Amino acid sequence: MPGEAINKNDENKIIPSSTVLIIRDGVSGLEVFMVVRHHQIDFAAGALVFPGGKVDKSDYDKKLNQHLCEEENSDRESIPFKIAAIRECFEEANVLFAKNKDKKEIISSDELFKLKKWRDAFINESTSMYEFARLENLLFSIDALIPFSHWVTPEKMQKRFDTRFYIAVAPKGHEGQHDGNESVDSIWINPQQALDDCLSEKRNIIFPTRLNLEKLNQSKTVAEAINNAKNSNIVTVTPLIEKLDEGIFITIPKEAGYGEIKEVINHQRASIEEKVTQ
Repeated sequence: MPGEAINKNDENKIIPSSTVLIIRDGVSGLEVFMVVRHHQIDFAAGALVFPGGKVDKSDYDKKLNQHLCEEENSDRESIPFKIAAIRECFEEANVLFAKNKDKKEIISSDELFKLKKWRDAFINESTSMYEFARLENLLFSIDALIPFSHWVTPEKMQKRFDTRFYIAVAPKGHEGQHDGNESVDSIWINPQQALDDCLSEKRNIIFPTRLNLEKLNQSKTVAEAINNAKNSNIVTVTPLIEKLDEGIFITIPKEAGYGEIKEVINHQRASIEEKVTQ
């Protein structure tokens, strides 16, 4: 199970969402695709993030089951999260985890180009994944998405997310491209370089993104990253805010795989929310 399910009674308080670490082997070693959020977006404005977003109601459509690749040890509860992840990757990164339903072949770069109208429709919120799959005869490759981590925003925050992080290898020929809407720039970057840029304040990277970059940086190749993800135990991370004499700190459980994490944060609410939101 990729993390703990959120209590149904909390659905009105917690926003289900998905994020994907799209990876490839590059000249500098392992690379991950990241986008720069528009400065006017209400969440993580201007930050370097992984593609992702909220799970839509239409992502729960059971008719989508006939348009999914078969998956070993299938976790049915996670399917809407994976559907959302695939949709957000297509919309925000122009990377599509899907196959032609008849040929059972990964969508090629040429086929991807011909699907541009659908990407525009998703950006304009005028279509659904079921309509996309039905009319283009697609199977969504939910088997390509490997659970990487699971974060839940702490209680008492104004906006809470239940975020499933996945890791997936970029399909051949899918080079990635930001949407020019929610994201204004994009880059394939080595995890260590991203962390160095954050440390030098060249790039703005929020707390969960930074920690997942550190986790990814434990691997040096795509094969190693995928193997590590498949063999890791996903522990749900709900950051704990502690007020001590020496300041306010944020901590997460050591068993989540990020090591000993205890960081001081500003006492102002805005700074706290920036730290602990997805």
